[in-house]
Order: sequence, then C-alpha cells, then structure tokens
Amino acid sequence: MSVTTTETTTARLVEVFSAIQGEGLNVGTRQIFIRFALCDLRCHFCDSAHTWSVPRTYRVERSPGLRDFETYDNPVSLDLLLKWVQQLNVPGLHDSISLTGGEPLLHSAFLLQFLPQVQKRTGLPIYLETGGHHPQRLALVLPHLNSVGMDLKLPSVSGESYWQEHATFLQRCYKSGVEVFVKVIVSAETDSTELHQAAELVADVNPEIVLFLQPVTPLESVQRHSKINFSAPTPAQVLTWQAEMKRSLKHVRVVPQTHKLLNQL
Repeated sequence: MSVTTTETTTARLVEVFSAIQGEGLNVGTRQIFIRFALCDLRCHFCDSAHTWSVPRTYRVERSPGLRDFETYDNPVSLDLLLKWVQQLNVPGLHDSISLTGGEPLLHSAFLLQFLPQVQKRTGLPIYLETGGHHPQRLALVLPHLNSVGMDLKLPSVSGESYWQEHATFLQRCYKSGVEVFVKVIVSAETDSTELHQAAELVADVNPEIVLFLQPVTPLESVQRHSKINFSAPTPAQVLTWQAEMKRSLKHVRVVPQTHKLLNQL
C-alpha cells in the first residue's frame, strides 16, 4: 500500500475529547477519544454519519469532561495531535486512548507514525474501534495496539457485507495476541441466519472470543439519513439470539449503548 508524506504526517479529525466508553469490554472506563473523519461504509444504523466525509474544522476539548471545545482547521499535524492528547491527559484519570471514527484505519499510515509517540508520551494503552474490514491496514498498526473492538456487519441490519474481510481481520487480531472482542448490532429486522454465520465465523477463530449483541438505538438523527426504517429488537428476540449463538460461543453478552443512557452522545 503506497502512501504519501502528507498521509503519514497529517490526519483528518472530527474531534478530540475525554469521556466514558459506552460499548464493549471497556464499557464504563474513562478514555481520551480521537475521532477520525472518513468512512468507506454507509451502515443504515450509523449514529456518526457526520464522520463519513472530512469537515473543514475539527474540535478539541480543552479540559477533560467539561465540553469546553475549541475549533481548528483540518488537517491536523502529528505534533499538534500529540499536543491535544497530552493536554487532556490528566495523571491517573484515563484508562486508555480510543481511536474511533469514522474508520480510523483509513489513517493507518498516519497511525503508524503517531501511535509509538503517543504511547511513549502518555503511557496509556491504545484501543481501536473499527469496522473490521481492512485487514491489510490493520497489519500496519497491530504492533502498537493493546485492544481492538471489531464490528461485524450483518447485511440485514447494516446494508454492508464483509464476511471474508471480517474473518481475516479477526484472525490477524487473535494471532497477534492483542485483546479483541466482536460487536454485532441487532435490530428487529435482523436475519437470524446471519447471526448463526457470525457466531460460526468467530468460533472458527476461537470460541472464547467475547461477542457483544448490541440492540440498535433508533435515534431520530439516524433515521433521517437512513433509507431504512428500523426498530430495536424485542426482549424475546434478543434472548433467543443469545441462546442460539451460545451454542457456538462461550461469551455472548447483551449490552446497549450505555453512553446514550447517560445522555453522553
């Protein structure tokens, strides 16, 4: 994969801020979030459609958790992003740094340069939130990651289909020894045969990998940009799906987006 000097020294951002992680294995922990712009997926349920393209500006929180944002022009240089992270890194407050988006791996060349430096300066573990469909880009940055939350996209819910890419991606994470878990968004319209396929995909790598079933949050802002009307699954659906997937997997957890329950959008 060829890259330019600009791609390695600058990034396109949406925001940098401190907050409570609302999903996956890190739920409830305090993180410094670096939200990257750009995504090559168009999931029907996406609550971050504003990250699909590059905004003219990005925002940075001055004081962790106070939402006192300042605005700056895109792109951001490597040195400046290091400065923003260090500004938020109050000693003892954060458990890790979250790379989110958008799709952070579209900035893999930049991350290859950035991650060793931010780890050295903060001492914080690095957590990647990803669509799990770019295994080649993942390979560039895997040595600098501590944990990975991989979305597994169900075609009936997301409108996207990346089964082979997901399998390769998860296999690379597992073989590297990085902590990895899988997140599957489910709605009332979920095709149960796809859940069976997802469970088998994960089990083929290791049935001990934790899989989260996350009921979709039908926000008005999401429904506006989506061509699909969807609703949250019923308790009966979720209980049935969990039981069926546990035939293949040891750990299947049902957890909603807790940051939205806390009104931390």
